[in-house]
Amino acid sequence: MTTIASWEAQNSLHLLLRRVAQGEEIVITEEGKPVAKLAPYGPAERNDVPQIIEEFKSYSRRQGRTLGGLTAQELIEEGRRYY
Repeated sequence: MTTIASWEAQNSLHLLLRRVAQGEEIVITEEGKPVAKLAPYGPAERNDVPQIIEEFKSYSRRQGRTLGGLTAQELIEEGRRYY
């Protein structure tokens, strides 16, 4: 993945967009710290929320982690008691 300073990205945005259109991802930095990423946009980038949720549940089951029999709402309410 290519890294480029923000001032340089500003001066060469049209060239960067051409590279991104070809599939490259580019990280933009300010003072050496990553602040943004240019990445190709397309149908493959869209999130399939139900699939992601199922993958998360499957991962949790494989790891043996549960919510202790509580619902997410019950966990939220439990946490609010302490704040």
